[in-house]
Amino acid sequence: MPNATLVLTPPAALRPAPPAAPRPRRRRPWPLGAALPLALLALWETLARTGALPPNLLPAPSRVLGTIAALARTGELWPHLGLTLARVGAGFVLGGAVATALGALTGYAPLARRLLDPLLQGVRNIPSLAWVPLFILWMGIYETSKVVLIAVGVFFPVYLGLMSGVQGVDRKLVEVGRMYRLSGLALVRRVFLPATLPAYFVGLRNGLGLGWMFVVAAEIMGANKGLGFLLVDGQMTGRPQTILASILLFAVLGQATDAALAWLSRRLLRWQDTYSMSEGPGE
Repeated sequence: MPNATLVLTPPAALRPAPPAAPRPRRRRPWPLGAALPLALLALWETLARTGALPPNLLPAPSRVLGTIAALARTGELWPHLGLTLARVGAGFVLGGAVATALGALTGYAPLARRLLDPLLQGVRNIPSLAWVPLFILWMGIYETSKVVLIAVGVFFPVYLGLMSGVQGVDRKLVEVGRMYRLSGLALVRRVFLPATLPAYFVGLRNGLGLGWMFVVAAEIMGANKGLGFLLVDGQMTGRPQTILASILLFAVLGQATDAALAWLSRRLLRWQDTYSMSEGPGE
């Protein structure tokens, strides 16, 4: 009988899995995201030029952009921009740092949460403008009161995002970490930190957005420079193009800083394999 070679086929469970398909590249949202604002600006320009919109109440976008260009050309714009950015940056760092410490503490330690969280939740419901007279009384009308007011706005979204992120960590992940004898800082670094980063970055972005809102209230408190001051000055002198120029600059700066934070979050969370990292249905 001729020699025969016996070929054994491994069961399906023991066969090596086929290589995963490469993750599709994300499409850049900017061209599509800019379509609607550009269309609205074009409609606004058309209505303003045809006289459908009164120029003393809603001047054309070209006039608003001309105002920004004139302020930049004379050098008047740059101190306003720089001071507003510095105030938002300082308030964001201060409020974010305190919120990170307290959010991590109350999320990780049940006793700290029972002691601190009811008080912080009560303070969170105080309107932003209610702090203005108190901060002026305590710290005057100088930079400290403005930065602290912005920090108050930044604090609560970051605090809530981090605390809820820590509380939402899967208990099984913690148990697996303890099985590998991780404890203390090692457990925080290997389990809690990666699991809470997505919620933390959402809180940071929400806090940054509120920081840009609070800077307007802060710059109403006796400021003589800043985009908020420029907005109020346009209202007091009856210049709607200056008001709209300030609003447009707030929108552009807020979007630019949020995009920078979103880019940083994508870089730090690139290990995630989530739906948002792939093409949506039908794309």
